[in-house]
Amino acid sequence: MTLNWANRITIFRILLIIPFVSFMLKINDPVLGDSGRNAMRYAAILLFLLMAVSDGIDGYLARRKNQITKLGAFLDPIADKLLMTCACLLLASERAHVEVFLLPPTVVVLIIGKDLFLLIGFVIVYLITSQIHIAPVFVGKLATALQLSMVAGILIAPEASSVLPGWIWLWLLRSLWWSAAGTAILATLIYIRAGSRYIEQYEQNLANKTPD
Repeated sequence: MTLNWANRITIFRILLIIPFVSFMLKINDPVLGDSGRNAMRYAAILLFLLMAVSDGIDGYLARRKNQITKLGAFLDPIADKLLMTCACLLLASERAHVEVFLLPPTVVVLIIGKDLFLLIGFVIVYLITSQIHIAPVFVGKLATALQLSMVAGILIAPEASSVLPGWIWLWLLRSLWWSAAGTAILATLIYIRAGSRYIEQYEQNLANKTPD
C-alpha cells in the first residue's frame, strides 16, 4: 500500500508526540534553571502548534486531492486522541504542569473518558458488523478544537498573563477547559447514539437479506 501525502503527514504528527512529551517532562526540571525550563516549554509549544496545523493540512490535502482513505480515516483521529491524552495527563501532573495553571483532574477524566468510550464503541461496532465505521460529527470536531485551544492557552499562560491580569487569563482558561469537557460529554452521547443506530441498521439490513 502506497502512502499518500495526507497519511504521511498524519504519521509524522504521531511521531512528533514523542519529543513533545519529552520536552513537557522537563518544563519543571529544577536542574535546568528558569531559562532552561522556559526553553523546554517553548519547544513544546512549537511542536504542539506544528501538530495542530498539520492536523488541518492533512485533512485539506486528502479532500483536495481526493485521497481520503480508510487508513487516513483511522489514523487521523488516533493522532488527535494520542496528542490530547498525553497533553492532558501532563498538564494535570506535578512534573509537567504550567505553574499556577494546573489542569483539573476532572477535566482530564472527562476528555480522556470520551476517547475511551469512543474506542470501546469502535471495537464493538467492528466486532458486530466487521466494518470500520468512523463518522465524525460537528460536536466532536468542536470538542477537539476546544481541547487544542485549551492546551495552547495553558502552555502560553505565563506570557499571556504578562499582557492580561493573571486572574483574567485564569478565568478564560477555566471557561475554556470546562467548555472542552462539556462538549466532550455531548460528543460521547452523540457518538453512542450514532453507533447504536448504525448497528441497528446493519442488523436490519442483514435480516432483510436472510431468506425465509
